[in-house]
Amino acid sequence: MCLIKYEGLSTKEKIIMYFLLYAFIGWCLETIYAFMVFGTFVKRGFLYGPICPIYGFGAILLICNLKKIKNNNIVKFFAAMILFTVFEYVASLILELLFNQRWWDYSNEFMNFQGRICLSFSILWGIFGVLFINYIHPFIENITNKVLKNIPIKIQRISIYTFVLIFFIDEIFSVLRVI
Repeated sequence: MCLIKYEGLSTKEKIIMYFLLYAFIGWCLETIYAFMVFGTFVKRGFLYGPICPIYGFGAILLICNLKKIKNNNIVKFFAAMILFTVFEYVASLILELLFNQRWWDYSNEFMNFQGRICLSFSILWGIFGVLFINYIHPFIENITNKVLKNIPIKIQRISIYTFVLIFFIDEIFSVLRVI
């Protein structure tokens, strides 16, 4: 388990909070990207709600594995590149097995493997991992800690577990829609 410093919430609760937060941010980014490409609102993601879990899982993978690498950006780059590439491949397999759909396809990309992963995105994942750990997450973590400092711990916990319950209900109904 990774260690995320914060007084109040447990490490597990903090991980859950960041998972949900980054999954929501990922959904927002996907929605903005789709709007820019298609010129209209396109519902992104599999779930009914505004959340893309793959972004939450990816963020937690980075936080738990790359925060330990302090000052070596080259090691961070390769670690992020490998972590995300393996994660993307496994996620692609699982999603296809569960739902008989491909959520992304890199078949036309240079040096792809089964259309699930490719060199260009692996390199982007490495760059993004370094930027995320060095700049994005510390910024989000700082803001989050400032906001949470003013909210009673009981309210924080109720909020987190309420969002988890909503997330699981959304998962169930979203899966039932497909099968």
